[in-house]
Formats: sequence, structure tokens, C-alpha cells
Amino acid sequence: MTEPNSISCTQLAETYNISHDSVNRFLEREDYTPHDLYQEAIQHIDNNKLIVSIDDTVLDKPYSQHMDLVSYFWSGKHHRSVKGINLITLYATDQNGQNIPINFRISLYTTNFTEPLSYQDSAFLKLPKFP
Repeated sequence: MTEPNSISCTQLAETYNISHDSVNRFLEREDYTPHDLYQEAIQHIDNNKLIVSIDDTVLDKPYSQHMDLVSYFWSGKHHRSVKGINLITLYATDQNGQNIPINFRISLYTTNFTEPLSYQDSAFLKLPKFP
């Protein structure tokens, strides 16, 4: 969750200097919202000067038959449309190089995206304004 190239509870635990098991319990116990993530994450970074980036990831679900949130999305990894869940993450990187997710969305669109979206086409990424 804290690194686009290394997604795991272990990486999150190392970033926040907590145990791997506490991360698992944290994720299983509650129903957190994107705002909850922002409120927690912003405490751990120097927010004077941030670089903000967006990562959209398709979590492959090739064998799902009737699963909520699964549709066809363009995958940069596969260079084609694949069946999966589209996770959109907003990352903030501070001056120390610490990279933390500060917001996320799961695409609820039922439209199948079979081609790469341009920046203008991706207007559905409307993220809330933060304080």
C-alpha cells in the first residue's frame, strides 16, 4: 500500500514502524473510508512541499464470474483490456522521499474500458478537496 512497486502489509508496517500483524488486524477490523486514510497519512509526512501522483492499478480477477466491482479495464501491465478491479490511489511524496497513499477510489463504473484513457477521459477521478 505504501509503494506502487512493493504492495504488501509488510511494507506498510515498515513505513509506520508497526507490526505486520497489527496491519492485518487494522484492515480486517474496520470499514475505513478514503478520508480516514487521508487523516492518518497526513500526520506522517511533511506536508509543506509535496509531490502528488496518481496510480491506477487493475487487480486482475480473470476467473471471477459474478463479483462486485469487477469489469474490464485497460491494463498497462498487460497492454490490453483485462477483467479486474480498478484501484485508483493518490500518493504524496514529501521532501524526504517518503511516499504515502493519501486517498483511494475503487472504480464503480459498469462501463468496460477497453482502450487506454487519456488524461481528459479520466475525469471520473474526481477526488475531494482536502484541507
